[in-house]
Amino acid sequence: MLLISLAAGAQEPAQKPAQESQDPAAAASAATAPETGSQPVAEAEAAIGKSDWKTAETGLDLWLAGHSADARALFDAGYVADAQDRAADAVGFYRRAIAADPKSLEAHLSLGLLLARQGKTDDARPELKTATTLDAGDAGEQVKARAWRALARIDSGTNPAEASNDLLEALKLTAETTADTLLTAGIADQAGEYASAETAYRRVLAADPKSAQAIAGLAHVLMERKQYPEAETLLRTAYGQSPDDPVVAAELATVLAAEDKAEALPLLQKLHDAHPQDAAINRMLAAVLADAGDYAGSDHLYAALLAASPSDPALLVAHGQNLVRQIRYAEAFTAFNKATQADPANADSWSGLAFAASHTNQPAVTLHALTMRSKYLPEVPSTYFLWATAYDTLHQNAQAAAYYQHFLDSAAGKFPDQEWQARQRLKLLNK
Repeated sequence: MLLISLAAGAQEPAQKPAQESQDPAAAASAATAPETGSQPVAEAEAAIGKSDWKTAETGLDLWLAGHSADARALFDAGYVADAQDRAADAVGFYRRAIAADPKSLEAHLSLGLLLARQGKTDDARPELKTATTLDAGDAGEQVKARAWRALARIDSGTNPAEASNDLLEALKLTAETTADTLLTAGIADQAGEYASAETAYRRVLAADPKSAQAIAGLAHVLMERKQYPEAETLLRTAYGQSPDDPVVAAELATVLAAEDKAEALPLLQKLHDAHPQDAAINRMLAAVLADAGDYAGSDHLYAALLAASPSDPALLVAHGQNLVRQIRYAEAFTAFNKATQADPANADSWSGLAFAASHTNQPAVTLHALTMRSKYLPEVPSTYFLWATAYDTLHQNAQAAAYYQHFLDSAAGKFPDQEWQARQRLKLLNK
């Protein structure tokens, strides 16, 4: 699915802090039993119920100064820090709560959800997995189901089969929700099971025709199947209803670009103006600008993207291609060479390096790059010509003649200038 930072919220493993429909104070209380006489903790939880974080924090700090192993108070303190976006403090309190009471489902769950929101999925997963094994107690089975759902979201990007199992475990405990259906669709989409994904997305849209996430997901499925007109119709309707929705706008721009429609460029420029720091939008706009012939404008965006990700092979290749189109071959050579080092299996980087090396009079490098490229892609007329000219430059006449002939056999009149050159060189080489 199209992943842009604007849509990331729909992919988050959970909300913050850990709570379902229950009152925040009740969620906190469910973590573990209080110590005897912990009236200050109860008062802090009453403040939590009113979102009075300062009062709750002050009370908890005073209590914990003399009761540092109170698991319930530690959980509450983590909850308060979490609610105020003090992630490091929250993680510390949650870990201390777990050390004080390893069987606290709420503490493991809250820590796992927080780590997942930070992108630390390797650390989050064991906490969430532990939460699924613990007694839910007064918190209710929906809390354990939440841990399973968070695991499903984490696993959906790397192990769709495991993600499906996680979600099934959640559905054993609580009824299916719209979010579950969307997650099911996303898991199927990720696994390439587009028929199942389409069915799930359409179920959501039948109940909520304006669901932006379902529209974007279904549009992605249709685009994967090359059903561009249907995807365009779906997205145009959604865009008309929500012209300021960046996810819908980005999807529409994607399908318009795939159809080579000029409308893609102004739409992407509008998105870029609204979200100038969004890397995914900048990538899309840079690609469309290059297709439109604005190589300098495109490369301005790629340069900014490379400043943040200097070893991204796709960005380096796109940058190199723009430099070639601007006849800046030496700079293009540097970009393509760096791309081959970043990802030796990237055939496009070897293709670009071969071309740039040919235009900077480095025939040995051209031959090496073509040899590497041939491991991943079949030969085409342009590569046959590069083989021929490189061998010709190195005075390896037999090889040059053979590749000139391969070029002429495959070119079929599509490259008249190079074909004339090849015929002239063959006459000389065959004398």
